[in-house]
Amino acid sequence: MITTLAVILIVVAGFAAYVRFAPSDSARWNVDPTAAYVGDQGATEIITQINGATLRIPASDGLLARLDAIAMASPHTARLAGSVDQGRITWVTRSALWGFPDYTTAQTNADGLYIHARLRFGKSDLGVNAARLKDWLAKL
Repeated sequence: MITTLAVILIVVAGFAAYVRFAPSDSARWNVDPTAAYVGDQGATEIITQINGATLRIPASDGLLARLDAIAMASPHTARLAGSVDQGRITWVTRSALWGFPDYTTAQTNADGLYIHARLRFGKSDLGVNAARLKDWLAKL
């Protein structure tokens, strides 16, 4: 019984360490978010997907810089790659308990700011990324 419990604890601790410390490949995550966008080009609405969410906001001066400030002020969020000057930024936001990483990429195009938020591990984000986009949109 104690051996079984010890093995379970080791497996859980190993999983938690992998999730928390696995490196984030910026080349894999800092990609064009327009490819994931499936909404109406004229609407500003969050499109929920199984593994994340997308959003397009009509073009406005300084929009990416304002979003960057909001993202960087969000709990457990850090910039992974990109910059306002490059026109594309990817942030990684980790869950408080396990440290699960979610990646959010925003890119400025002529017709607006495209944002794609998605999970790294699992198949469903349980609406977490859509909720984050809703919060960031409200703060814009």
